[in-house]
Amino acid sequence: MVEIRSVHKSFGPLQVLRGIDLTVRTGEVTVVLGPSGSGKSTLLRTINHLEKVDRGWISVDGALVGYRRSGDRLHELPEREVLKQRTRIGFVFQNFHLFPHLTVLENITEAPVAALGRPRKQAEAAAAELLARVGLADKASAYPARLSGGQQQRVAIARALALEPSLLLFDEPTSALDPELVGEVLDVIKDLAAQGTTMIVVTHEIGFAREAADTVVFMDEGRIVEQGPPAAVLDHPEHERTRAFLSKVL
Repeated sequence: MVEIRSVHKSFGPLQVLRGIDLTVRTGEVTVVLGPSGSGKSTLLRTINHLEKVDRGWISVDGALVGYRRSGDRLHELPEREVLKQRTRIGFVFQNFHLFPHLTVLENITEAPVAALGRPRKQAEAAAAELLARVGLADKASAYPARLSGGQQQRVAIARALALEPSLLLFDEPTSALDPELVGEVLDVIKDLAAQGTTMIVVTHEIGFAREAADTVVFMDEGRIVEQGPPAAVLDHPEHERTRAFLSKVL
């Protein structure tokens, strides 16, 4: 589903990604761990071309993201084609990013109507089903300000699912939540994992990684230091940097 090859990204003199190679298979959950500043969020943002890579390439579902290949050269796609690609890559941010002036139902229906040309009635019916799926069937007419943080994040997940993406990206989806609300969001993500949704999840929730991940990736200073099954990386890490990180968070 996802191929990342030799991806580099800098912001001015700061090297944020230093040659990332990663493969994510269809239907699998990859959890990315690492300290703040290790490049985790930037990596996610390059996957849907919110950040352009300096070197290397990324493909999702067999198609290069943000570029087309001509011989040995890559040419950036027009913005309208990049936007079309992004409809296949759902992104859930840590701070929800819901439209405050729209109801919960309107937040979910807007993208399918605007980006995919779905009839509004059809989009509303699908949105109602998604709200039921994330346990918020009774909140369709509510505005985001009337919801808890956990409820807002579940709406954000439903909104990402409304475009029927082939890949879901989560950027620390519980970091902005009060501790007692974390579980309700992680339960929704676990349900998606159980249903075979392909996901890359940046998180500090080690318990979630242990329970839901097929592959755990540990990043440090813009590199993938270690990756493998949860039992291997979390219980028997080979790299000293991984061991040091886990000793502080477990």
